[in-house]
Amino acid sequence: MVDVSADAAPTLQAFTEANKIRHLLLSDFRRQMLPAYGAMVTDEQSPVYRYAKRAYFILDRQGIVRYIKMQDNPLDIVTPEELLKAIKDSGAS
Repeated sequence: MVDVSADAAPTLQAFTEANKIRHLLLSDFRRQMLPAYGAMVTDEQSPVYRYAKRAYFILDRQGIVRYIKMQDNPLDIVTPEELLKAIKDSGAS
């Protein structure tokens, strides 16, 4: 599993250490990957322009996207059960 955030790398490092996160957490501070996956607000009129969306992607071993879920509200978080089901159903495990 890899998480990607729009936060700067030093912020992510501090977050990783404070929360004892053991998986890879990458920074897309320059906003290169997020828009490629549709995971960034691109409406210049929006008050949250260039903010990252809460998004979940499951890719298989060949890099093919098998599951996408974008949340309208960034506070809405997918449950572990829902994510594990999506992984199983996607065939990407």
